Amino acid sequence: MSKKKVGIALAVVIIIAAAGGGAWYLLKGNGAVGNSADKVYVETVSSLNSTNSGAQNRYSGIVEPQESWKVNKEEERQIKEVFVQEGDMVEEGTPLFEYDMEEVKSEISQANLELEGMQNEITDYQNQINQLSKERNSLPEADRFEYTAEIQEKENSIKQTQYNIESKKAEIQKKQESIDNAVVTSKLAGVVKSINKSSADSMSGEDDSYMTILAVGDFRVKGTVSETNIQMLSEEQPVILRSRIDEEQTWNGTITKIDTQNEVNENNNEVYMDSGSGSETATKYPFYVSLESTDGLIMGQHLFIELDQGQTEQKEGIWLFEGYIIQEEEAAYVWASNENNKLEKRIVELGEYDEELAEYQIVSGLTEEDTIAFPMEGLYEGVTTVTDADEVDYDSPLYNPEGEDGETSEDGEASSDGSTEDGVMPLEEGMVDESGVPGGTDMMEGMESSEEDTSDGDGANEADTNEGQDSEQEPEG
Repeated sequence: MSKKKVGIALAVVIIIAAAGGGAWYLLKGNGAVGNSADKVYVETVSSLNSTNSGAQNRYSGIVEPQESWKVNKEEERQIKEVFVQEGDMVEEGTPLFEYDMEEVKSEISQANLELEGMQNEITDYQNQINQLSKERNSLPEADRFEYTAEIQEKENSIKQTQYNIESKKAEIQKKQESIDNAVVTSKLAGVVKSINKSSADSMSGEDDSYMTILAVGDFRVKGTVSETNIQMLSEEQPVILRSRIDEEQTWNGTITKIDTQNEVNENNNEVYMDSGSGSETATKYPFYVSLESTDGLIMGQHLFIELDQGQTEQKEGIWLFEGYIIQEEEAAYVWASNENNKLEKRIVELGEYDEELAEYQIVSGLTEEDTIAFPMEGLYEGVTTVTDADEVDYDSPLYNPEGEDGETSEDGEASSDGSTEDGVMPLEEGMVDESGVPGGTDMMEGMESSEEDTSDGDGANEADTNEGQDSEQEPEG
């Protein structure tokens, strides 16, 4: 091959390499990784600036009466008559049911007979004492000892019988009170929720009360919290309750009780939602919330409960969760989508900071219509942005920085600009010319080899080649 052809070939290779490396550098310099599959999900600032954007732990809640009364049946008694049915409205003092007291009446009659017998015993003991006293007084002093001992014995028997009489009277009084209270009346105005006519001792932990009355009037909310999150709640803590249908509809309340003595039964079909609980098997406990207003609530309505940290307060301007903001030295920026749906670093000016919600006020740099991405490792300027999360390919190199396409240094770490540890910018795969000369370091080695071969075969270096080219271009003569 002539020196001229070798020189032209080298020039072409150098131009291809420079063009490829330049293109790579431009792409990499703009943050691109050269993979069109990279897409990142963005959301509008207005949606993130809404009341629901805060990272809040939520607990499930259900509206129930402010008070309920569980009527427990006396186990040894039988029900004679029930005066109400499930769903009946009752007032305070309304008869609910009546015990069968025939057996108790018989027991009282028997106890009265026993009481009468004991009183007769005392009369008999007293008569005996009077007789012994007369006989003792007629005897000499030395012969009175036996009579005195017998009299004391009778007096002790009287005291014991008197004690037995008092006990029997108390027993009779208790039985009489049960007869007087044979008819159980409602302690509050409300509705009969349930009647358990087959009530018996339950070992399953289920409610075994005979009857349940739900009070009418003000409501309260019963929430559920797992043992892993219960330390986050405290009594007198303000909370916000949200409708599950329309989260913009809220009510305010205060936690009045956290019941750690009674676990929530897993079989009661209650809806449970405790974000961040960390364990499906964690023990759950009920807590109760009193409401400032019950307008719009209905019995049995399911709600979300979250701690009140000021998230419903209307603030002027744009407020953004601090996790979306990157602060470097004196500058702050967010990852925003530009007019070409490409990601870029958008400088923003920060204002006040809300410690409760961990939010910054955005003074300038963003509008409500702008869309931004949540910062993550690997984001770069120029990546395509989408507003539909389903369009994101999570198998792309952007989400797999350690994949086979990843560029790493000898110690396994990639530099921020994509270069290796020695600062060399590697060319991307596939940059090979038609003659089979590979790109990257191999191509450069091939170039050096070509130069050496040229020098050895023709006895001239690169300068000589250039000189040869110049001399061939000179006119003869």
